[in-house]
Amino acid sequence: MISGIGIDIIEVARVQRLGSKSPRFLERVFTTREIAYCSKKKNEYQHFAARFAAKEAFFKALGKRIPWKDVELVNLPSGKPTLKVRAKRRWPFGRAHVSVSHLTEYALAVVLLEK
Repeated sequence: MISGIGIDIIEVARVQRLGSKSPRFLERVFTTREIAYCSKKKNEYQHFAARFAAKEAFFKALGKRIPWKDVELVNLPSGKPTLKVRAKRRWPFGRAHVSVSHLTEYALAVVLLEK
């Protein structure tokens, strides 16, 4: 049974402006593992933007905002993206499914929460 769905799209340039203007933005929004992963990429801000969109889509699917770093987008060895949600409480879902995509200008994410 589906308990929530969320979608988000963001301009890569917006995330790049925020990250370039204030490195604290990246530290506030992304986990150490996310920063390390994105920083290794040729177009790092496309990857930051995809993670930002995934977190926003998750908040929409959940129906409330939680701390940014309590949600982490990581890639499995196969490359498939997955959400890691810190379990400080009982969540109203059993599994979180995520799909992300990015182009030069935009990043998009969809999150589906399943009971």
